[in-house]
Amino acid sequence: MSPVLDTAFMPPRDREEVLRHALWESMAAVDIDHRPPAEDISARIGFGGVGPLRTFSARATAVTIRRTERLAREDKEPVVFLNLQMTGTSLVVQNDRQCLLRPGDFAVYESTVPYTLLFDEGVDGHFFRFPRAALALPEQLLRDIAAVPLGPDNPIARLAFTYFSQLAVSNEIHQGVHADAVVEPSIELLRAVLTSQHGNSSLAKGPLEATLSLRITQYIRAHLSDPGLSAARIAAAHDISVRHLYALLSRSGISLGDWIRTRRLAECRRELAGPNGRLRTIAAIGRRWGFVDATHFSKVFKQAYGISPRAWRDQNHPRSSA
Repeated sequence: MSPVLDTAFMPPRDREEVLRHALWESMAAVDIDHRPPAEDISARIGFGGVGPLRTFSARATAVTIRRTERLAREDKEPVVFLNLQMTGTSLVVQNDRQCLLRPGDFAVYESTVPYTLLFDEGVDGHFFRFPRAALALPEQLLRDIAAVPLGPDNPIARLAFTYFSQLAVSNEIHQGVHADAVVEPSIELLRAVLTSQHGNSSLAKGPLEATLSLRITQYIRAHLSDPGLSAARIAAAHDISVRHLYALLSRSGISLGDWIRTRRLAECRRELAGPNGRLRTIAAIGRRWGFVDATHFSKVFKQAYGISPRAWRDQNHPRSSA
């Protein structure tokens, strides 16, 4: 069964903070304004995921959710949200547009642009989080389609609503051996809805090349821990030549080896300083992020940060003198 959060089983004083933490961890960093007082806040939320897609199904008391300009500006991994309205109504505001969602409607909005979600009647809906790179759609199309109601007047949207509302609650799919099989169809279906609503389905093809650099960097992030990650493997995963890969990244100002090493070191640095930093050896942490040679790992870490991995860990986890 997918994890479920239910405020009925927690003290009223803890509800706001628990809900805020859950939303930040599962979907996005946002400001949350609950309408009722703490003792009257009620929410039941189910969490799920299929591959890179994340789901969030909620029934809750009235609330306003805001993604501020500051929070949007700090976004590191752009995503697109899909909001399905099951009962009641809600309002989605983004890009100086607002749309009223009724049962059977849905809308999309982006993480990199401020937005507001108003649930004056309470929340009853399903929410999906898609990596923007996976959709491979032009930024302008996403700007044009954000906060636009998608509903029964679009036959593809009708199909998508039924599909995604069932996918959101299907534990059998989320946790089954065939979960990965629905990732690409889900992405393609949402892409079809957005391009058909935009009025030019041909836009679904060209963006694959236009967003290739973004998809490549997303792929690299997902495989940082693989010591076998190489230019040849990255190129093969995207059906391009190694030469094309280097040329594409160069146009984006990316040196492949430096880019990978920098992010691997950042993950090692984070893990060494984290709460479990002493549970594994330094060499094991290095191997976990693709550094198979412990001596080389220590050398490049010190070159990057001016401190050895051991000294960095000791600085964040001083040993007791007792």
